[in-house]
Amino acid sequence: MTPTGPEGYDVVVVGGGHNALVAATYLARTGRRVVVLEAADRLGGAVAGGRPFPGVDALLSRFSYLVSLLPQSLVDELGLDLQLASRRIASCTPVGDAALVVERVPGAATAASFAALAPDDEPRWRRLEERLTAFAAVVAPTLTGPLPRLEDVRAQVEPELWRALVERPLGALVEESLADDALRGLVLTDALIGTSARAHEPDLRQNRCFLYHVVGRGTGEWKVPVGGMGRVAAELVRVATGAGAQLRTGARVTGLAPQPGGGATVTLADGSTLTAPHVLVGCAPAALPGLASGGAVRPEGSQTKVNLVLARLPRLRSGVDPATAFAGTLHLAQGYARLDEAWAEAEAGRLPDPLPVEAYCHSLTDPTILGPDLRAAGAHTLTLFALHTPARLFVDDPDGARAAVGAAALRSLQAVLAEPLEDCLAHDADGRACVEVMTPLDVEAELSMPGGHIFHGDLVWPWLPEGAQPATAAERWGVATALPGVLLCGAAAVRGGAVSGLGGHDAAMAVLEETGGASRFDPSGGVW
Repeated sequence: MTPTGPEGYDVVVVGGGHNALVAATYLARTGRRVVVLEAADRLGGAVAGGRPFPGVDALLSRFSYLVSLLPQSLVDELGLDLQLASRRIASCTPVGDAALVVERVPGAATAASFAALAPDDEPRWRRLEERLTAFAAVVAPTLTGPLPRLEDVRAQVEPELWRALVERPLGALVEESLADDALRGLVLTDALIGTSARAHEPDLRQNRCFLYHVVGRGTGEWKVPVGGMGRVAAELVRVATGAGAQLRTGARVTGLAPQPGGGATVTLADGSTLTAPHVLVGCAPAALPGLASGGAVRPEGSQTKVNLVLARLPRLRSGVDPATAFAGTLHLAQGYARLDEAWAEAEAGRLPDPLPVEAYCHSLTDPTILGPDLRAAGAHTLTLFALHTPARLFVDDPDGARAAVGAAALRSLQAVLAEPLEDCLAHDADGRACVEVMTPLDVEAELSMPGGHIFHGDLVWPWLPEGAQPATAAERWGVATALPGVLLCGAAAVRGGAVSGLGGHDAAMAVLEETGGASRFDPSGGVW
């Protein structure tokens, strides 16, 4: 173990999000003295829950809302008391007065939908799903070890599929595999959650985003955390505290200065400083003075989140039971051609209209987030996630643009409903409709994520570049910065992004490898 800093800490973790808490737990369990510094007054970052509507007993996942990449091995090693529930419906895509329903385990409803709307595409859809599942089966097992070599991953993947996913813009695969516009859009949306791109973007950032969406937990299934995302945060706080990590809120870091021989001194807003041989950066690098000046690029987020509480689920024009339509992901204005048009509109400085939106009802899978009275009354939560709304659209008039994007998102939902949405909205104790709109600028203000980018920047491939020869543990685990002893442990890590814990896990593994610790956790003994 390396010497501690003057304050007695082996590791200082900047930021108190889920990745930071994962790293703190792993390291504190080895006897290392760890402190987590969180600027806000609560821990958990984007996975924290809350009740944003006065007098409404609904615990919402205000920012992130589903779990995909979090490996079960991390859940088990950390000892999280966490239930991740499957949604019975994967997606529902309204098409005119009909709808394409895809069950999580395809059955009669899926077959009937394809027969009515896209009969020729059903076998093509199944074949594409099989190919993507095979790719996920190769990549998923690598996520909890040091970064694999590109050559080793490529050798296990069908060559044409490798080229389609890793070397050519994703649009080619989508267009070659499927003919129906709605189906093509359904596939493409997984490449756009958390980024802003076209299907044929030459830098392939849409491909990388797509890969992270289809690889999660080896199947690509996004699961519902029972108790809401707040349950994930609460469990991580519990295990980090139990491991002996010191968790400090209201501790805003205002500077970082590297130390000779590695590590850094961090300065807090109150003027105090902490020095440690390892500093883990759980916040966005562009938000941390001292690291941002070292070349971190300010990212730009492009998603808007709208949280609703409904007195009841609204009826749909398609006639699909609302309990089915809203149980999975409801795709609105997300046809393949429309997604490209919306991107072009946003690039031209206009709010897309109609606005591509995904809608999801947590409470259909997990009613525990609602108080007893709300459950008895038939109330539900609803999340709308709007694409192609870059932060630059909100700079000149934040309040007016927020109102405009919220109205546009609600219009996209209203377009598929058979009754006025306003008749279904719940109201808070002050009589206001339960609608919370968070633009990228609001996300930045709430979570200190520059530009409101939920991944802290564009995702990267979860393997070493071809021919790479990593020289340090931090490089092997994908958490290196230009400063020795200063490691990434959040979404900016190579395998960061989404709710995975991988950034925190990988930073902890790199510290342990560098300082002589074991490479895996022994849950039976709680030691390394």
